[in-house]
Amino acid sequence: MRDVRAVQVGARIGSQVILEGVDFSVEAGQMVAVTGPSGSGKTTLLMLLAGLQTPDSGEVRWDGNLLDDLTLSRRRIGIILQNHGLVSILTAAENVALPMQVREMSPADIEQRTLAALFAVGLDEAADHLVQDLSGGQQQRVGVARALASDPELIIADEPTSELAATDRVRVLKLLRAHALQGGVVVVASHDQDVVEACDRSLRLVDGRVKAA
Repeated sequence: MRDVRAVQVGARIGSQVILEGVDFSVEAGQMVAVTGPSGSGKTTLLMLLAGLQTPDSGEVRWDGNLLDDLTLSRRRIGIILQNHGLVSILTAAENVALPMQVREMSPADIEQRTLAALFAVGLDEAADHLVQDLSGGQQQRVGVARALASDPELIIADEPTSELAATDRVRVLKLLRAHALQGGVVVVASHDQDVVEACDRSLRLVDGRVKAA
C-alpha cells in the first residue's frame, strides 16, 4: 500500500527550530489534516512530504523508500499552495495544463484533463480567462484544479479553502475527499475546522512539535 511517512523529522532556519522530532504517516485512501497556530511548522512539514525541502534531521519515506530525486521522478504530486502559485499572465486552462506538459502525456489527454478539472471546481466558463483577471477565490480553485488534473498519487494542500465562499469550500472538500477514497494520499494544512472534521484524523503542531490531542 502506498504511504508517505516522516520519521523523527526536524527542520531549522539557522538556530531557529521549525520542526523537531515529528513522526507522521498517511496511507493511500486517507485524508489527514495538519493543524496548529500560525508559525507552528505546518507548511514546512507539507513541503518536506512533497520533497520540496530536505529535512535537517530524520527522514521522509514513500512506500518505505527514502525520499530522493529518483523517488520524486517516479511520483505524481499535486500541490495546492496558500498563495496559489499561478502564472498570472496565463489563462486558467494554461495554468492547469502546465505541470502536465512536462510529463509524457498527449496534448489531447492534457486538454481533456484540464477541462474536466476546471469543470469539477466550477470554472469551466473561465478556462480562457487570464488568472490576473480572476478573483482570489477563483484563483484558489484554479490551483485546486491544477493539483487534481493529473490524478496524482499525493495531494499536498496548504489552506485550500482560505479564500473560498461556502459553496466552493464544500465543493473543494468533496473533491479532496473523493481523491482519497479513490486511493490517493491527501495531506491538508488548515485552520478551518470544517476541513479538519472532513479528514480521517489530524496532527496538531505547536512550536514545531507534535501536540498530544
